[in-house]
Amino acid sequence: MSTIFTLFMILIMIASILLVIMVMAQNPKGGGLSGTFGGTSSAQFGVQRTNDFMEKATWTLGAIIVVLILLSVILTAKPSQQFQQAPAKKEAPAPQTAPGTNNSTTMPAPAPAAAD
Repeated sequence: MSTIFTLFMILIMIASILLVIMVMAQNPKGGGLSGTFGGTSSAQFGVQRTNDFMEKATWTLGAIIVVLILLSVILTAKPSQQFQQAPAKKEAPAPQTAPGTNNSTTMPAPAPAAAD
């Protein structure tokens, strides 16, 4: 059980580090790595493809992280934690009455008076 958890944690950390690298390599103004591969013009060969690749890789890594987290929770959860229900409350059994008597609520008979 712990080896599966460890494997998922390692995969999540690797994907997270790659995602950080992808986000840091992008320029918020749209230049990113394309600026280092031939100036600021995106008309040069391969530069627009670099921007597209970086954007797709960022979204893909984000989705992979979400899927890995969900899978790790589902696969490493203990069965007792998945369907944990409160025990049913037991009611006291109804009082047994003698045959032929009425079950409706009646006033108890008064106790006999003590002799003075």
